[in-house]
Amino acid sequence: MTDHSRSTPEADLAFLRSVIEGGMSGRGMLTMGVAYMAGGILYGLQCLFHIAQMKGWVVLAPLPTLLVLIGFTAAFCLVLGWAVREDRKLKVSQGPLATRTMNAAFSATGMVNLAVILIFGVGSARDHDFATWLYYPAIVFAAQAAAWYVAWSLKRRAWMLATAAGGWVTAVGLGLLVRHGDIYLYVCTAALFLLFALPGWIMVRGAMQVRTAT
Repeated sequence: MTDHSRSTPEADLAFLRSVIEGGMSGRGMLTMGVAYMAGGILYGLQCLFHIAQMKGWVVLAPLPTLLVLIGFTAAFCLVLGWAVREDRKLKVSQGPLATRTMNAAFSATGMVNLAVILIFGVGSARDHDFATWLYYPAIVFAAQAAAWYVAWSLKRRAWMLATAAGGWVTAVGLGLLVRHGDIYLYVCTAALFLLFALPGWIMVRGAMQVRTAT
């Protein structure tokens, strides 16, 4: 009777190779990729909307403006829900250790982001200072930079290191620009497209290529 509880030498070698090389299997990456790409595009468009308001190109009353902002978030939630359902429908595995570790790093980053929202949101409301709230995106980019650095350490992909470096620079830049609303918006808009939407597209492309091949 064959003992399936013990791994074969070939399986051990494949496992070590996945850890050492950090090869991205693409499995389990669709949800994360869609979340990044959708978040970057939608919230990048939201920043463009605010720039248009700042320039006087778009003039809306408070209620329509609020509805537009809610619409961006609602669209993001719908796209994310679709991606999660796709992963569950296809029963996507979590993949090798390197991929599971990377997913854990980004999940932990999400927990940090939630805490930061509460800290800066309450502080901004209490002090009646909107600039306090603007520190929140800076912290988000800093946390994302740390997560991408972990990803690069595991996967050794140049675009991951570039994303980590870009996130760090963006975090510092936004932190220094909270009293300069116009420049702040320009930097945040560019960073959302380059550091969220673009990496998300890379992950989605990789995940779809793997699913096509299997």
